[in-house]
Amino acid sequence: MKALTFLFCLAWLPLALSAQVAIHDQAIINQQERMVFKSWDADKFTPKPGFLGLNPMYWMTWGLHPNYPDTDLRPLSPTGPQTLRLGLIAAMRSSADAYKLHADTIRNTALSSYAAYSAALSSADPLWQIYYRSALSPLDDLPKIPLGSLTSAQRKYLSETGMISWYTQQHQALAERLHLARTTHMERGSRILLYHRLLLEYRKLQAAWEDKIRRSKTYLRLSLQREKIKERSKGFKDQSLNDIEIADKVLKNSKL
Repeated sequence: MKALTFLFCLAWLPLALSAQVAIHDQAIINQQERMVFKSWDADKFTPKPGFLGLNPMYWMTWGLHPNYPDTDLRPLSPTGPQTLRLGLIAAMRSSADAYKLHADTIRNTALSSYAAYSAALSSADPLWQIYYRSALSPLDDLPKIPLGSLTSAQRKYLSETGMISWYTQQHQALAERLHLARTTHMERGSRILLYHRLLLEYRKLQAAWEDKIRRSKTYLRLSLQREKIKERSKGFKDQSLNDIEIADKVLKNSKL
C-alpha cells in the first residue's frame, strides 16, 4: 500500500511542477507587433465575422468596437500621435532655424553697421592702411619744420615775420582735425572724404610754406641789393662834395 501511494505521488509530481502554462494567442501577438513595427492589417484581426456575420465569437470580441480593425491606431501611423508630434517638432525646428537665420542676419547687419560707423575700427580701414596712413603720417607727429637748409638770415626773417608760428598753428589744426576724424563715430564714406580733404589741405599748406620760403629768399636778396645800392649812392654823394666838406666829414667820423 505504501509502495502504491509512493508511485501515485511520483506520477503527479510533473503536473505539480508545471504550475503555469504558456498561452500562445496569435491575436495578442499580432496586436503587439502592429503597435510596434508592423503595418496595420485588418485581415489579421480574429475572430472573423464568418458567414453572413453570424459568428458569435466575433460579436463577443468586436461587438462594442466594430470599427477597430479598420482604424489605424498605431502611434507611428500617418495620422498617429507620435507622427504628428514628430511633424510638429520638425515644423518647430524649421521655424527656430528661420528665426535664428533672421537673428544672424540682423546681427551681421548690426556688426557691419558698427564696423562702418565705429571709430574703434578706423585704423583697420583698408584705404587708411594702404594710402592715407602714409600720406597723412606727418600730421600724426609734431610739425617738423625743415630749417636746416635755410640760412640764418632766412630763419631770422621767418621767425620775425611770424611765418614759423603760422605754419606750426596750421599744422596743429590739421593734426587735431585728423584726430577727430579717426575718433568720431561717422559713416565710413564721410570719414574717407574727410581724410582726402585733410590731405588736400595739408598739401596746400606745404605748397604755401615752400612758396613763403622762396619769397623770403627773394626778399632777402632784394634787401641786400638795396643796401648795396644805398652804399653806392652814398659814395657818389660823397664824391659830389668839395674838399672842405670832405675834410669836415672825415674829422667828424674820426675817432681821434
